[in-house]
Amino acid sequence: MNRNRIGWGRRWLLPIVLLSGGAWALFVAFYTLDHLSTEGASGNPLRRYINFEAGLIADAVSALAGMIAAVLGIVITVVSIIVQLSADRYTGVAQMFMRDRTNIVVMVFYVVACVCSVWLSMSLHSDFVPRYLALAIMAATSFGLVLMLPYFAYVFWFLEPANIIDRIRMRAVRVVRAASHARTRERCAELQAPTLSAMEELTDITSNSISGKDKIIASRAVDALRDLCLDYLRSKHKAHADWFCIGAGIAKNPDFVAMDPESLRDLETQRTWVEWKILRQYLGIYNEALTSMRDINYLIAIDTRYVGEAAGRHDDDALVELSFRFMNSYLRSALNARDVRTAYNVLNQYRILVESMLRQGKGETALEGLKYMKYYGQTGYNMNLTFVAETVAYDVSALCQLAHELDAAQQDEMLAHFLDLDQPLRVKSQEKGLLGVRKAQVKLAAYYLLVEEEDKARLIASDMHSEPAQRLAVIRDQLERVESKDFWEIIDRGRNFEYMPPAQRAKLDVFFGWLGIHSPRELLNQPPEEPVNAPIPGEGLSHEGHVHDAVPPMAPTARPRTDKLRIPRSRTPKE
Repeated sequence: MNRNRIGWGRRWLLPIVLLSGGAWALFVAFYTLDHLSTEGASGNPLRRYINFEAGLIADAVSALAGMIAAVLGIVITVVSIIVQLSADRYTGVAQMFMRDRTNIVVMVFYVVACVCSVWLSMSLHSDFVPRYLALAIMAATSFGLVLMLPYFAYVFWFLEPANIIDRIRMRAVRVVRAASHARTRERCAELQAPTLSAMEELTDITSNSISGKDKIIASRAVDALRDLCLDYLRSKHKAHADWFCIGAGIAKNPDFVAMDPESLRDLETQRTWVEWKILRQYLGIYNEALTSMRDINYLIAIDTRYVGEAAGRHDDDALVELSFRFMNSYLRSALNARDVRTAYNVLNQYRILVESMLRQGKGETALEGLKYMKYYGQTGYNMNLTFVAETVAYDVSALCQLAHELDAAQQDEMLAHFLDLDQPLRVKSQEKGLLGVRKAQVKLAAYYLLVEEEDKARLIASDMHSEPAQRLAVIRDQLERVESKDFWEIIDRGRNFEYMPPAQRAKLDVFFGWLGIHSPRELLNQPPEEPVNAPIPGEGLSHEGHVHDAVPPMAPTARPRTDKLRIPRSRTPKE
Protein backbone atom coordinates (compact mmCIF):
# COMPACT_ATOMS: atom_id res chain seq x y z
CA MET A 1 0.00 0.00 0.00
CA ASN A 2 1.71 3.19 1.12
CA ARG A 3 5.48 3.13 1.37
CA ASN A 4 5.13 4.83 4.79
CA ARG A 5 2.80 2.15 6.06
CA ILE A 6 3.47 1.04 9.62
CA GLY A 7 3.69 -2.69 10.29
CA TRP A 8 0.86 -4.62 11.92
CA GLY A 9 2.83 -5.24 15.09
CA ARG A 10 3.68 -1.61 15.61
CA ARG A 11 0.23 -0.35 14.69
CA TRP A 12 -1.86 -2.80 16.72
CA LEU A 13 0.10 -5.19 18.91
CA LEU A 14 2.51 -2.73 20.53
CA PRO A 15 -0.07 -0.18 21.79
CA ILE A 16 -2.44 -2.93 22.94
CA VAL A 17 0.33 -4.69 24.88
CA LEU A 18 1.59 -1.46 26.41
CA LEU A 19 -1.84 -0.19 27.45
CA SER A 20 -3.22 -3.48 28.75
CA GLY A 21 0.12 -4.45 30.32
CA GLY A 22 0.41 -1.13 32.13
CA ALA A 23 -3.15 -1.32 33.43
CA TRP A 24 -2.69 -4.94 34.51
CA ALA A 25 0.58 -4.18 36.33
CA LEU A 26 -0.96 -1.30 38.27
CA PHE A 27 -4.03 -3.32 39.16
CA VAL A 28 -2.04 -6.36 40.32
CA ALA A 29 0.31 -4.24 42.37
CA PHE A 30 -2.38 -2.39 44.28
CA TYR A 31 -4.69 -5.41 44.58
CA THR A 32 -1.89 -7.52 46.01
CA LEU A 33 -1.01 -4.71 48.40
CA ASP A 34 -4.61 -4.54 49.58
CA HIS A 35 -4.77 -8.33 49.92
CA LEU A 36 -1.63 -8.51 52.01
CA SER A 37 -2.53 -5.55 54.17
CA THR A 38 -6.00 -6.87 55.00
CA GLU A 39 -6.22 -8.58 58.38
CA GLY A 40 -7.17 -12.22 58.23
CA ALA A 41 -6.45 -12.54 54.53
CA SER A 42 -5.08 -15.90 53.50
CA GLY A 43 -4.58 -17.96 50.36
CA ASN A 44 -3.86 -16.94 46.78
CA PRO A 45 -4.90 -13.36 45.76
CA LEU A 46 -5.96 -14.62 42.31
CA ARG A 47 -8.20 -17.31 43.76
CA ARG A 48 -9.76 -14.76 46.04
CA TYR A 49 -10.34 -12.38 43.10
CA ILE A 50 -12.19 -14.90 40.93
CA ASN A 51 -14.29 -16.25 43.78
CA PHE A 52 -17.41 -14.44 42.55
CA GLU A 53 -20.56 -14.32 44.66
CA ALA A 54 -23.87 -13.98 42.86
CA GLY A 55 -25.32 -11.45 45.25
CA LEU A 56 -22.34 -9.15 44.97
CA ILE A 57 -21.47 -9.07 41.26
CA ALA A 58 -24.93 -8.49 39.76
CA ASP A 59 -24.40 -4.74 39.54
CA ALA A 60 -20.88 -5.22 38.17
CA VAL A 61 -22.09 -7.55 35.42
CA SER A 62 -24.78 -5.07 34.37
CA ALA A 63 -22.13 -2.34 34.29
CA LEU A 64 -20.05 -4.46 31.89
CA ALA A 65 -22.91 -4.48 29.38
CA GLY A 66 -23.35 -0.72 29.70
CA MET A 67 -19.61 -0.14 29.42
CA ILE A 68 -19.08 -2.02 26.17
CA ALA A 69 -22.23 -0.41 24.70
CA ALA A 70 -20.87 3.02 25.62
CA VAL A 71 -17.54 2.21 23.99
CA LEU A 72 -19.34 1.08 20.84
CA GLY A 73 -21.27 4.35 20.80
CA ILE A 74 -18.08 6.40 21.16
CA VAL A 75 -16.37 4.49 18.36
CA ILE A 76 -19.33 4.85 15.98
CA THR A 77 -19.70 8.57 16.73
CA VAL A 78 -16.04 9.44 16.24
CA VAL A 79 -15.66 7.30 13.13
CA SER A 80 -18.85 8.66 11.56
CA ILE A 81 -17.69 12.25 11.98
CA ILE A 82 -14.23 11.57 10.55
CA VAL A 83 -15.52 9.54 7.62
CA GLN A 84 -18.17 12.14 6.78
CA LEU A 85 -15.57 14.92 6.71
CA SER A 86 -13.43 12.87 4.34
CA ALA A 87 -16.40 11.86 2.20
CA ASP A 88 -17.22 15.54 1.62
CA ARG A 89 -13.78 15.94 0.06
CA TYR A 90 -13.21 12.58 -1.62
CA THR A 91 -15.95 10.69 -3.41
CA GLY A 92 -16.39 7.04 -2.47
CA VAL A 93 -14.57 7.19 0.87
CA ALA A 94 -17.56 5.98 2.91
CA GLN A 95 -18.06 2.97 0.66
CA MET A 96 -14.35 2.22 0.74
CA PHE A 97 -14.34 2.47 4.54
CA MET A 98 -17.25 0.07 4.95
CA ARG A 99 -15.58 -2.48 2.66
CA ASP A 100 -12.34 -2.47 4.62
CA ARG A 101 -11.79 -5.77 6.42
CA THR A 102 -10.22 -4.22 9.53
CA ASN A 103 -13.14 -1.87 10.09
CA ILE A 104 -15.60 -4.72 9.68
CA VAL A 105 -13.72 -6.93 12.17
CA VAL A 106 -13.53 -4.18 14.81
CA MET A 107 -17.22 -3.33 14.55
CA VAL A 108 -18.20 -7.00 14.66
CA PHE A 109 -16.09 -7.46 17.80
CA TYR A 110 -17.79 -4.57 19.62
CA VAL A 111 -21.27 -5.72 18.65
CA VAL A 112 -20.62 -9.35 19.68
CA ALA A 113 -19.06 -8.28 23.00
CA CYS A 114 -22.03 -6.01 23.73
CA VAL A 115 -24.58 -8.74 22.99
CA CYS A 116 -22.72 -11.30 25.11
CA SER A 117 -22.57 -8.79 27.99
CA VAL A 118 -26.34 -8.40 27.88
CA TRP A 119 -26.80 -12.16 27.92
CA LEU A 120 -24.37 -12.50 30.84
CA SER A 121 -26.39 -10.06 32.95
CA MET A 122 -29.42 -12.36 32.59
CA SER A 123 -27.55 -15.56 33.44
CA LEU A 124 -26.91 -14.91 37.14
CA HIS A 125 -28.71 -16.98 39.81
CA SER A 126 -28.59 -16.94 43.57
CA ASP A 127 -26.68 -20.22 43.61
CA PHE A 128 -24.82 -20.02 40.28
CA VAL A 129 -22.33 -17.64 38.69
CA PRO A 130 -21.00 -18.41 35.15
CA ARG A 131 -17.44 -17.68 36.22
CA TYR A 132 -15.63 -18.37 32.93
CA LEU A 133 -18.18 -16.43 30.92
CA ALA A 134 -17.88 -13.52 33.33
CA LEU A 135 -14.09 -13.59 33.01
CA ALA A 136 -14.37 -13.72 29.20
CA ILE A 137 -16.77 -10.77 29.06
CA MET A 138 -14.58 -8.83 31.47
CA ALA A 139 -11.55 -9.50 29.24
CA ALA A 140 -13.52 -8.51 26.12
CA THR A 141 -14.65 -5.27 27.74
CA SER A 142 -11.10 -4.47 28.82
CA PHE A 143 -9.80 -5.29 25.34
CA GLY A 144 -12.48 -3.07 23.78
CA LEU A 145 -11.41 -0.15 25.95
CA VAL A 146 -7.75 -0.65 25.08
CA LEU A 147 -8.57 -1.15 21.39
CA MET A 148 -10.07 2.32 20.99
CA LEU A 149 -6.74 4.14 20.84
CA PRO A 150 -5.01 2.05 18.14
CA TYR A 151 -8.26 1.81 16.19
CA PHE A 152 -8.67 5.58 16.10
CA ALA A 153 -5.05 5.82 14.93
CA TYR A 154 -5.86 3.29 12.21
CA VAL A 155 -8.93 5.26 11.09
CA PHE A 156 -6.91 8.45 10.77
CA TRP A 157 -4.24 6.56 8.82
CA PHE A 158 -6.87 4.93 6.62
CA LEU A 159 -8.37 8.30 5.71
CA GLU A 160 -5.09 10.01 4.88
CA PRO A 161 -5.42 11.26 1.28
CA ALA A 162 -2.23 9.51 0.18
CA ASN A 163 -3.52 6.18 1.46
CA ILE A 164 -6.92 6.71 -0.15
CA ILE A 165 -5.17 7.32 -3.47
CA ASP A 166 -3.01 4.22 -3.12
CA ARG A 167 -6.03 2.13 -2.19
CA ILE A 168 -8.01 3.32 -5.22
CA ARG A 169 -5.07 2.63 -7.50
CA MET A 170 -4.50 -0.86 -6.10
CA ARG A 171 -8.17 -1.67 -6.47
CA ALA A 172 -8.05 -0.63 -10.11
CA VAL A 173 -4.83 -2.58 -10.65
CA ARG A 174 -6.46 -5.72 -9.27
CA VAL A 175 -9.38 -5.20 -11.63
CA VAL A 176 -7.24 -4.79 -14.75
CA ARG A 177 -5.15 -7.79 -13.75
CA ALA A 178 -8.33 -9.79 -13.35
CA ALA A 179 -9.37 -8.56 -16.79
CA SER A 180 -6.30 -10.22 -18.28
CA HIS A 181 -7.72 -13.57 -17.14
CA ALA A 182 -11.36 -12.93 -18.07
CA ARG A 183 -12.51 -15.07 -20.99
CA THR A 184 -16.15 -14.11 -21.47
CA ARG A 185 -17.81 -10.95 -22.73
CA GLU A 186 -19.95 -10.71 -19.60
CA ARG A 187 -16.96 -10.91 -17.27
CA CYS A 188 -15.03 -8.33 -19.29
CA ALA A 189 -17.97 -5.93 -19.25
CA GLU A 190 -18.36 -6.46 -15.50
CA LEU A 191 -14.74 -5.42 -14.87
CA GLN A 192 -14.79 -2.31 -17.07
CA ALA A 193 -17.04 -0.23 -14.82
CA PRO A 194 -14.88 -0.40 -11.66
CA THR A 195 -11.79 0.41 -13.73
CA LEU A 196 -13.44 3.53 -15.10
CA SER A 197 -14.76 4.44 -11.66
CA ALA A 198 -11.26 4.30 -10.15
CA MET A 199 -9.91 6.67 -12.83
CA GLU A 200 -12.66 9.19 -12.16
CA GLU A 201 -12.22 8.95 -8.39
CA LEU A 202 -8.53 9.78 -8.76
CA THR A 203 -9.43 12.68 -11.06
CA ASP A 204 -11.95 13.94 -8.52
CA ILE A 205 -9.31 13.85 -5.78
CA THR A 206 -6.93 15.79 -8.00
CA SER A 207 -9.53 18.43 -8.83
CA ASN A 208 -10.44 18.91 -5.18
CA SER A 209 -6.77 19.15 -4.26
CA ILE A 210 -6.15 21.78 -6.93
CA SER A 211 -9.10 23.79 -5.62
CA GLY A 212 -7.69 23.50 -2.11
CA LYS A 213 -4.12 24.34 -3.23
CA ASP A 214 -2.94 20.94 -1.99
CA LYS A 215 -0.11 20.27 -4.42
CA ILE A 216 1.18 17.12 -2.70
CA ILE A 217 -2.11 15.25 -2.87
CA ALA A 218 -2.80 16.41 -6.42
CA SER A 219 0.63 15.16 -7.48
CA ARG A 220 0.03 11.77 -5.84
CA ALA A 221 -3.28 11.34 -7.63
CA VAL A 222 -1.74 12.26 -10.99
CA ASP A 223 1.08 9.77 -10.43
CA ALA A 224 -1.45 7.12 -9.39
CA LEU A 225 -3.12 7.41 -12.80
CA ARG A 226 0.28 6.97 -14.44
CA ASP A 227 1.07 3.90 -12.32
CA LEU A 228 -2.30 2.42 -13.20
CA CYS A 229 -1.63 2.92 -16.91
CA LEU A 230 1.88 1.45 -16.75
CA ASP A 231 0.70 -1.56 -14.75
CA TYR A 232 -2.11 -2.09 -17.25
CA LEU A 233 0.34 -2.06 -20.17
CA ARG A 234 2.29 -4.93 -18.61
CA SER A 235 -0.76 -7.22 -18.68
CA LYS A 236 -2.61 -5.73 -21.65
CA HIS A 237 -1.40 -8.37 -24.11
CA LYS A 238 -3.05 -11.10 -22.04
CA ALA A 239 -6.52 -9.54 -22.09
CA HIS A 240 -9.39 -11.11 -24.01
CA ALA A 241 -10.56 -9.36 -27.18
CA ASP A 242 -13.91 -8.54 -25.55
CA TRP A 243 -12.10 -6.41 -22.95
CA PHE A 244 -11.21 -3.88 -25.64
CA CYS A 245 -14.85 -3.45 -26.70
CA ILE A 246 -16.63 -0.64 -24.88
CA GLY A 247 -19.34 -2.46 -22.95
CA ALA A 248 -22.77 -1.32 -21.86
CA GLY A 249 -21.51 -0.52 -18.36
CA ILE A 250 -19.27 2.31 -19.58
CA ALA A 251 -20.81 3.27 -22.94
CA LYS A 252 -22.94 5.94 -21.23
CA ASN A 253 -19.89 7.67 -19.77
CA PRO A 254 -19.95 11.33 -20.92
CA ASP A 255 -16.47 11.14 -22.44
CA PHE A 256 -17.53 8.25 -24.66
CA VAL A 257 -20.97 9.63 -25.43
CA ALA A 258 -19.44 12.90 -26.64
CA MET A 259 -17.14 11.12 -29.09
CA ASP A 260 -17.83 10.68 -32.76
CA PRO A 261 -18.95 7.06 -33.43
CA GLU A 262 -16.06 6.55 -35.82
CA SER A 263 -13.56 7.75 -33.22
CA LEU A 264 -15.15 5.42 -30.69
CA ARG A 265 -14.72 2.50 -33.07
CA ASP A 266 -11.09 3.49 -33.55
CA LEU A 267 -10.53 3.19 -29.80
CA GLU A 268 -11.88 -0.34 -29.92
CA THR A 269 -9.92 -1.26 -33.04
CA GLN A 270 -6.68 0.15 -31.68
CA ARG A 271 -7.37 -1.32 -28.22
CA THR A 272 -6.67 1.94 -26.42
CA TRP A 273 -9.86 2.89 -24.58
CA VAL A 274 -8.27 2.47 -21.14
CA GLU A 275 -5.21 4.57 -22.01
CA TRP A 276 -7.37 7.13 -23.83
CA LYS A 277 -9.57 7.53 -20.76
CA ILE A 278 -6.56 7.99 -18.46
CA LEU A 279 -5.00 10.57 -20.77
CA ARG A 280 -8.39 12.25 -21.16
CA GLN A 281 -8.50 12.60 -17.39
CA TYR A 282 -5.04 14.13 -17.60
CA LEU A 283 -6.22 16.68 -20.15
CA GLY A 284 -9.11 17.74 -17.92
CA ILE A 285 -6.79 18.12 -14.93
CA TYR A 286 -4.27 19.98 -17.10
CA ASN A 287 -6.80 22.57 -18.21
CA GLU A 288 -8.05 23.03 -14.67
CA ALA A 289 -4.54 23.56 -13.29
CA LEU A 290 -3.31 25.75 -16.14
CA THR A 291 -3.77 29.04 -14.32
CA SER A 292 -3.75 27.90 -10.71
CA MET A 293 -1.13 25.15 -10.25
CA ARG A 294 1.35 24.98 -13.12
CA ASP A 295 3.52 22.36 -11.44
CA ILE A 296 0.71 19.87 -11.98
CA ASN A 297 0.81 20.68 -15.71
CA TYR A 298 4.49 19.83 -15.78
CA LEU A 299 3.87 16.60 -13.87
CA ILE A 300 1.13 15.61 -16.32
CA ALA A 301 3.54 16.17 -19.21
CA ILE A 302 6.15 14.01 -17.46
CA ASP A 303 3.68 11.20 -16.80
CA THR A 304 2.35 11.35 -20.36
CA ARG A 305 5.92 10.99 -21.55
CA TYR A 306 6.33 7.92 -19.32
CA VAL A 307 3.22 6.41 -20.89
CA GLY A 308 4.52 7.11 -24.40
CA GLU A 309 7.92 5.61 -23.63
CA ALA A 310 6.31 2.49 -22.16
CA ALA A 311 4.10 2.22 -25.24
CA GLY A 312 7.20 2.33 -27.42
CA ARG A 313 8.83 -0.46 -25.43
CA HIS A 314 5.68 -2.56 -25.85
CA ASP A 315 5.51 -1.73 -29.59
CA ASP A 316 2.09 -0.16 -29.09
CA ASP A 317 2.25 2.34 -31.96
CA ALA A 318 -1.36 3.41 -31.51
CA LEU A 319 -0.67 4.44 -27.91
CA VAL A 320 2.49 6.31 -28.92
CA GLU A 321 0.45 8.29 -31.43
CA LEU A 322 -2.18 8.87 -28.74
CA SER A 323 0.52 10.22 -26.41
CA PHE A 324 1.63 12.62 -29.15
CA ARG A 325 -1.94 13.82 -29.64
CA PHE A 326 -2.37 14.60 -25.97
CA MET A 327 1.01 16.34 -25.83
CA ASN A 328 -0.24 18.43 -28.75
CA SER A 329 -3.41 19.22 -26.81
CA TYR A 330 -1.35 20.34 -23.82
CA LEU A 331 0.63 22.69 -26.05
CA ARG A 332 -2.52 24.03 -27.70
CA SER A 333 -4.05 24.84 -24.30
CA ALA A 334 -0.84 26.53 -23.12
CA LEU A 335 -0.60 28.63 -26.28
CA ASN A 336 -4.24 29.69 -26.15
CA ALA A 337 -3.70 30.73 -22.52
CA ARG A 338 -0.45 32.47 -23.60
CA ASP A 339 1.30 30.53 -20.85
CA VAL A 340 4.87 30.47 -22.13
CA ARG A 341 6.32 28.80 -19.05
CA THR A 342 3.99 25.82 -19.27
CA ALA A 343 4.62 25.46 -23.00
CA TYR A 344 8.37 25.55 -22.30
CA ASN A 345 8.06 22.73 -19.75
CA VAL A 346 5.77 20.61 -21.93
CA LEU A 347 8.15 20.96 -24.87
CA ASN A 348 10.98 19.68 -22.71
CA GLN A 349 9.07 16.46 -22.04
CA TYR A 350 7.91 16.25 -25.66
CA ARG A 351 11.54 16.39 -26.82
CA ILE A 352 12.56 13.66 -24.37
CA LEU A 353 9.69 11.49 -25.62
CA VAL A 354 10.76 11.93 -29.24
CA GLU A 355 14.37 11.19 -28.24
CA SER A 356 13.25 7.93 -26.66
CA MET A 357 11.54 7.00 -29.94
CA LEU A 358 14.83 7.56 -31.75
CA ARG A 359 16.72 5.43 -29.24
CA GLN A 360 14.13 2.67 -29.60
CA GLY A 361 14.72 2.62 -33.35
CA LYS A 362 11.34 4.17 -34.19
CA GLY A 363 12.60 6.83 -36.57
CA GLU A 364 9.33 7.39 -38.43
CA THR A 365 7.49 7.87 -35.16
CA ALA A 366 10.15 10.32 -34.00
CA LEU A 367 9.81 12.22 -37.28
CA GLU A 368 6.07 12.60 -36.72
CA GLY A 369 6.72 13.98 -33.24
CA LEU A 370 9.23 16.45 -34.66
CA LYS A 371 6.66 17.64 -37.22
CA TYR A 372 4.16 18.30 -34.45
CA MET A 373 6.74 20.25 -32.45
CA LYS A 374 7.61 22.32 -35.53
CA TYR A 375 3.94 23.13 -36.09
CA TYR A 376 3.43 24.43 -32.56
CA GLY A 377 6.69 26.36 -32.76
CA GLN A 378 5.40 28.15 -35.84
CA THR A 379 2.03 28.66 -34.17
CA GLY A 380 3.72 30.28 -31.18
CA TYR A 381 5.73 32.47 -33.52
CA ASN A 382 2.58 33.66 -35.30
CA MET A 383 1.01 34.42 -31.92
CA ASN A 384 4.04 36.55 -31.09
CA LEU A 385 5.06 34.04 -28.39
CA THR A 386 8.55 34.08 -29.80
CA PHE A 387 10.18 32.24 -26.91
CA VAL A 388 8.04 29.20 -27.69
CA ALA A 389 9.37 29.20 -31.26
CA GLU A 390 12.90 29.62 -29.92
CA THR A 391 12.43 26.71 -27.50
CA VAL A 392 11.11 24.48 -30.28
CA ALA A 393 14.10 25.42 -32.43
CA TYR A 394 16.64 24.32 -29.84
CA ASP A 395 14.68 21.15 -29.09
CA VAL A 396 14.45 20.23 -32.77
CA SER A 397 18.15 21.03 -33.14
CA ALA A 398 18.89 18.57 -30.33
CA LEU A 399 16.72 15.95 -32.06
CA CYS A 400 18.55 16.41 -35.36
CA GLN A 401 21.87 16.02 -33.57
CA LEU A 402 20.71 12.85 -31.81
CA ALA A 403 19.35 11.44 -35.09
CA HIS A 404 22.80 11.94 -36.62
CA GLU A 405 24.54 10.33 -33.64
CA LEU A 406 22.24 7.31 -33.92
CA ASP A 407 22.56 7.29 -37.73
CA ALA A 408 18.78 7.39 -38.11
CA ALA A 409 17.48 7.00 -41.65
CA GLN A 410 15.22 10.03 -41.15
CA GLN A 411 17.98 12.50 -40.21
CA ASP A 412 17.95 14.31 -43.57
CA GLU A 413 14.18 14.74 -43.48
CA MET A 414 14.41 15.98 -39.91
CA LEU A 415 16.96 18.57 -41.00
CA ALA A 416 14.67 19.69 -43.82
CA HIS A 417 11.83 20.26 -41.36
CA PHE A 418 14.19 22.11 -39.04
CA LEU A 419 15.20 24.50 -41.82
CA ASP A 420 11.49 25.02 -42.51
CA LEU A 421 10.88 26.21 -38.94
CA ASP A 422 11.85 29.87 -39.36
CA GLN A 423 9.28 32.19 -40.88
CA PRO A 424 9.39 35.72 -42.33
CA LEU A 425 8.98 38.58 -39.89
CA ARG A 426 5.49 40.05 -39.65
CA VAL A 427 6.07 42.45 -36.76
CA LYS A 428 9.28 43.82 -35.30
CA SER A 429 8.70 42.05 -31.97
CA GLN A 430 9.23 38.71 -33.74
CA GLU A 431 12.88 39.56 -34.41
CA LYS A 432 14.01 37.93 -31.16
CA GLY A 433 12.22 34.69 -32.00
CA LEU A 434 13.75 34.60 -35.46
CA LEU A 435 17.19 35.17 -33.98
CA GLY A 436 16.61 32.25 -31.59
CA VAL A 437 15.62 29.93 -34.42
CA ARG A 438 18.61 30.95 -36.51
CA LYS A 439 20.99 30.52 -33.57
CA ALA A 440 19.70 26.98 -33.05
CA GLN A 441 20.34 26.26 -36.73
CA VAL A 442 23.86 27.71 -36.53
CA LYS A 443 24.54 25.61 -33.46
CA LEU A 444 23.54 22.47 -35.38
CA ALA A 445 25.71 23.54 -38.33
CA ALA A 446 28.70 23.87 -35.99
CA TYR A 447 28.03 20.34 -34.76
CA TYR A 448 27.93 19.04 -38.34
CA LEU A 449 31.28 20.72 -39.04
CA LEU A 450 32.70 19.18 -35.88
CA VAL A 451 31.73 15.66 -37.04
CA GLU A 452 32.85 16.37 -40.62
CA GLU A 453 29.37 16.55 -42.15
CA GLU A 454 30.17 19.57 -44.30
CA ASP A 455 27.33 18.95 -46.77
CA LYS A 456 24.71 19.31 -44.05
CA ALA A 457 26.41 22.39 -42.65
CA ARG A 458 26.50 23.97 -46.12
CA LEU A 459 22.79 23.20 -46.50
CA ILE A 460 22.13 25.29 -43.39
CA ALA A 461 24.42 28.04 -44.68
CA SER A 462 22.57 28.07 -48.00
CA ASP A 463 19.28 28.39 -46.11
CA MET A 464 20.66 31.45 -44.26
CA HIS A 465 22.31 33.07 -47.29
CA SER A 466 19.56 35.68 -47.71
CA GLU A 467 19.65 36.86 -44.09
CA PRO A 468 20.74 40.48 -43.47
CA ALA A 469 24.41 40.76 -42.57
CA GLN A 470 23.66 42.58 -39.33
CA ARG A 471 21.35 39.80 -38.17
CA LEU A 472 24.02 37.22 -38.90
CA ALA A 473 26.56 39.36 -37.04
CA VAL A 474 24.27 39.50 -34.00
CA ILE A 475 23.83 35.72 -34.10
CA ARG A 476 27.57 35.09 -34.26
CA ASP A 477 28.36 37.62 -31.54
CA GLN A 478 25.78 36.20 -29.13
CA LEU A 479 26.82 32.58 -29.69
CA GLU A 480 30.51 33.34 -29.22
CA ARG A 481 29.84 35.12 -25.93
CA VAL A 482 28.29 32.04 -24.26
CA GLU A 483 31.07 30.12 -22.51
CA SER A 484 29.19 28.50 -19.60
CA LYS A 485 26.83 25.58 -20.06
CA ASP A 486 24.84 26.59 -16.96
CA PHE A 487 22.19 29.25 -17.24
CA TRP A 488 22.46 32.04 -14.67
CA GLU A 489 19.01 31.25 -13.28
CA ILE A 490 17.53 28.03 -11.87
CA ILE A 491 15.71 26.27 -14.70
CA ASP A 492 14.40 22.74 -15.17
CA ARG A 493 16.51 22.08 -18.25
CA GLY A 494 19.66 23.21 -16.47
CA ARG A 495 21.62 23.83 -19.66
CA ASN A 496 21.99 27.12 -21.52
CA PHE A 497 20.34 26.88 -24.94
CA GLU A 498 23.18 28.68 -26.73
CA TYR A 499 26.12 26.88 -25.12
CA MET A 500 28.48 24.86 -27.31
CA PRO A 501 31.63 23.00 -26.24
CA PRO A 502 34.80 24.91 -27.20
CA ALA A 503 35.60 22.58 -30.11
CA GLN A 504 32.13 23.05 -31.56
CA ARG A 505 32.13 26.80 -30.93
CA ALA A 506 35.43 27.07 -32.83
CA LYS A 507 33.61 25.96 -35.99
CA LEU A 508 31.59 29.17 -36.03
CA ASP A 509 34.45 30.91 -37.79
CA VAL A 510 34.23 28.45 -40.68
CA PHE A 511 30.46 28.62 -40.93
CA PHE A 512 30.17 32.39 -40.86
CA GLY A 513 33.11 32.62 -43.24
CA TRP A 514 30.86 31.00 -45.85
CA LEU A 515 28.34 33.79 -45.22
CA GLY A 516 30.93 36.56 -45.34
CA ILE A 517 30.65 37.50 -41.64
CA HIS A 518 34.30 37.87 -40.63
CA SER A 519 34.12 40.85 -38.26
CA PRO A 520 30.73 40.93 -36.49
CA ARG A 521 31.61 43.86 -34.23
CA GLU A 522 32.00 46.25 -37.16
CA LEU A 523 28.63 45.26 -38.61
CA LEU A 524 26.93 45.69 -35.24
CA ASN A 525 27.94 49.36 -35.14
CA GLN A 526 26.31 50.11 -38.50
CA PRO A 527 22.66 51.29 -38.85
CA PRO A 528 20.08 48.68 -39.89
CA GLU A 529 20.04 47.87 -43.59
CA GLU A 530 16.27 47.95 -43.96
CA PRO A 531 13.27 48.36 -41.66
CA VAL A 532 11.48 45.23 -40.56
CA ASN A 533 8.36 44.37 -42.54
CA ALA A 534 5.09 45.76 -41.23
CA PRO A 535 2.33 43.37 -40.15
CA ILE A 536 0.34 41.85 -42.99
CA PRO A 537 -3.34 42.77 -42.53
CA GLY A 538 -5.74 39.90 -42.11
CA GLU A 539 -3.08 37.25 -41.51
CA GLY A 540 -1.77 35.36 -38.51
CA LEU A 541 -3.49 36.48 -35.34
CA SER A 542 -6.87 37.53 -34.15
CA HIS A 543 -7.23 40.97 -32.60
CA GLU A 544 -6.53 39.38 -29.20
CA GLY A 545 -3.40 37.60 -30.36
CA HIS A 546 -4.90 34.11 -30.00
CA VAL A 547 -5.09 31.29 -32.47
CA HIS A 548 -8.57 30.99 -33.95
CA ASP A 549 -9.96 27.96 -32.12
CA ALA A 550 -12.70 27.45 -34.68
CA VAL A 551 -10.15 26.36 -37.28
CA PRO A 552 -8.59 22.99 -36.42
CA PRO A 553 -4.83 22.72 -37.00
CA MET A 554 -3.74 20.97 -40.17
CA ALA A 555 -1.33 18.10 -39.95
CA PRO A 556 2.17 19.60 -39.91
CA THR A 557 4.09 18.84 -43.09
CA ALA A 558 7.16 20.28 -44.72
CA ARG A 559 6.29 23.11 -47.11
CA PRO A 560 8.37 23.89 -50.19
CA ARG A 561 11.08 26.47 -49.54
CA THR A 562 10.49 28.72 -52.52
CA ASP A 563 12.15 31.61 -50.69
CA LYS A 564 15.33 29.69 -49.90
CA LEU A 565 17.06 28.85 -53.16
CA ARG A 566 20.78 28.30 -53.13
CA ILE A 567 21.61 31.39 -55.17
CA PRO A 568 23.05 34.65 -53.86
CA ARG A 569 20.69 37.57 -53.59
CA SER A 570 20.67 40.93 -51.88
CA ARG A 571 20.62 40.72 -48.11
CA THR A 572 17.19 42.01 -47.26
CA PRO A 573 14.65 40.77 -44.71
CA LYS A 574 12.56 37.82 -45.83
CA GLU A 575 9.52 38.73 -47.79
